[in-house]
Amino acid sequence: MYIKPDHVVSSSQQLREHYAMPHEIVVKKQIDFLAPYGQKLISMSPFFVLATVGKNGVDASPKGGYPGFVKTVGEKTLLIPDYAGNNRLDGLQNIIDNPQVGLTFLVPGYNETFRVNGKATISIDPSLCEFFTDTGKKVKCVIVVNIEEAFIHCGQAISLAKLWDSESQTNKDKAPTLDEIIQFHTGRETA
Repeated sequence: MYIKPDHVVSSSQQLREHYAMPHEIVVKKQIDFLAPYGQKLISMSPFFVLATVGKNGVDASPKGGYPGFVKTVGEKTLLIPDYAGNNRLDGLQNIIDNPQVGLTFLVPGYNETFRVNGKATISIDPSLCEFFTDTGKKVKCVIVVNIEEAFIHCGQAISLAKLWDSESQTNKDKAPTLDEIIQFHTGRETA
């Protein structure tokens, strides 16, 4: 596909000329702490995406657990358990390279998302890891996020995707199976 150079947006000024200025409320909704509604949404969320950037590029990792598996500590700190997984460590390595992170929390059935941006640290402090013993799974480390920005994000994307509508979930049987995907990447049959 050829992208015509005269249609490429390459400056902030060009970008702003293409879009209207954001409404005042959209700007004012961004705060530098967790308001009570933000703490409540995080406590209801069983899923979020963690975005990181490091020397090897960008990573957006899905994270899930029971509702409220991410703990809030006051208005400025989040504690995120990290369990053993595929051991790629893309996001964790990125945090070491660059502590800036972005998180987008989803609450099933709720169209708005809740966004948090801040700086992360990785801790293997046993007392922090033991804070998450209620899952029965061993926590490998805890990602501690110091909040710099927090805000609700309009539900347009979820509404357009009809993410929570049962009719939109009917194609899952047509998706490739995990076995098919693994077979493609490994070149051998799986058991």
